[in-house]
Amino acid sequence: MKWSFIGLFITALVQIIVVLLSGSVGLLSDTIHNFGDAATAVPLWIAFALTRLGTSRRFPFGYGRFEDLAGVIVVLIILFSAIVAGYEAIDRLLNPQPVGYLWAVAAASIIGFIGNEAVAIFRIRVGKEIDSAALIADGYHARTDGWTSLAVLFGAIGVWFGYPAADPIVGLVIAAAILVIVWQSGKAVFTRLLDGVDPEVLDEIRHTAGHVAGVAEVAETRARWLGHRLRAEVNVAVSPECSVAEGHDIAREVNHRLLHELRYLEMAVVHVDPLQQTGEEYHRVATHRHDGFPPHSH
Repeated sequence: MKWSFIGLFITALVQIIVVLLSGSVGLLSDTIHNFGDAATAVPLWIAFALTRLGTSRRFPFGYGRFEDLAGVIVVLIILFSAIVAGYEAIDRLLNPQPVGYLWAVAAASIIGFIGNEAVAIFRIRVGKEIDSAALIADGYHARTDGWTSLAVLFGAIGVWFGYPAADPIVGLVIAAAILVIVWQSGKAVFTRLLDGVDPEVLDEIRHTAGHVAGVAEVAETRARWLGHRLRAEVNVAVSPECSVAEGHDIAREVNHRLLHELRYLEMAVVHVDPLQQTGEEYHRVATHRHDGFPPHSH
């Protein structure tokens, strides 16, 4: 996060100098976006630092949720940059102004593309290594930003050929592209924030647990993300003739195999059931009343 912040901040500084010289609203939109990208590194960096604090009595599961909250902040920052870029482009369409230093605008757009692509490769690679939805989303966001930076080049070419409206039109295109990123990144971030998980992950958990010796059946499987780490709960059925110690050994082996096969898994709670009574329905208590309370169930 520190390196990506430095890279994007330097890129944006170079672009803002050219914006002040040229008056290009297309480049201004791209510069606002790059400053926004640099700013998104800050909440993510803070979130990763907080997750290193471990657990406490008040937060027994740690501080992984801060990463999901940071992802929400990232999406809001991206949305704000889209609104600002769109406003500036519309204002320039209604109030045209000449664009100068076209060669500098073209050079700045290429610098923006190179800077964003370098950050995108870095963020996506690290994000996939640690399975961080927020970091991967931010990486693809930076990659799209690289292409929007190149769009500024085409705007400069359009102005050079005598079409001054090309510059603010490019600014509007960039704003629209940013809104698409907001939608895609928002879906990924809020899915994890609401404890959503890809069905393929549950299938992988079920498949791995089902191939452990002694497991006769896999019933319920549940999982949730805490930041970029996954926690799972698995109900497995074993022979009713197994002793408590044997059932414990099977559960421990299931946990061991899951940790090996799912590199992003932090821990798994394995519940052992006898084969004829597997599944959560056997753990529910029927509706009843006691101690004068209204009828209730557990």
